[in-house]
Amino acid sequence: MPDRLARRLVQLYAGLVLYGASSALLVRADLGLEPWNVLHQGLAEHTGLSIGTVAIIVGAVVLLLWIPLRQRPGLGTVSNVFVIGLAMDGTLALVPDADGHALRVLLLVAGVVLNGAATGLYIAARFGPGPRDGLMTGLHRRTGRSIRLIRTGVEVAVVVTGFALGGTIGVGTLLYALSIGPLAQFFLRVFDVPEAPRHSTVVAGNTPHGAILRR
Repeated sequence: MPDRLARRLVQLYAGLVLYGASSALLVRADLGLEPWNVLHQGLAEHTGLSIGTVAIIVGAVVLLLWIPLRQRPGLGTVSNVFVIGLAMDGTLALVPDADGHALRVLLLVAGVVLNGAATGLYIAARFGPGPRDGLMTGLHRRTGRSIRLIRTGVEVAVVVTGFALGGTIGVGTLLYALSIGPLAQFFLRVFDVPEAPRHSTVVAGNTPHGAILRR
């Protein structure tokens, strides 16, 4: 069991770091961001904070919304709040702005595929959902509405607000929306960690696969 736990921890943090790095590649591509980062970028434009710092703050605020929804965070939830934002800012510091349309398209495709792999890594580790996904599953349980409807409503509101604040939407936003579900589904199968036997003392955290994959 120690080997299994070590693998899960490696997957969790590798996935979160790669998720932040993939988001940074989409920023550098400048062809449209994933929904929440449209909001993060818009807020960063108005606050002077880095986009990674804004992502951390927004993640913490969303996590507070779990309280009335009676959601319980796991190690993956808390780590998600901090690691992704830090990895995003770190990658942006290392990767310069893209020069030329071909390079921007390459960064876009690489960012989307890497994001799918990162999603599969950290969800398959079974340490609990990210704050935004947990918000959606919590709303689903409290309202009885479908996860698809809630996710669509939340992300449309996030994109509209972020765009109004100056966040970037474009072909990358559409490509991400259409491809992240199938990509995450594929990489979940690739990186799946079998659940511990029922008698094991290692307890796997529940993860909202549907909140991410039901599009």
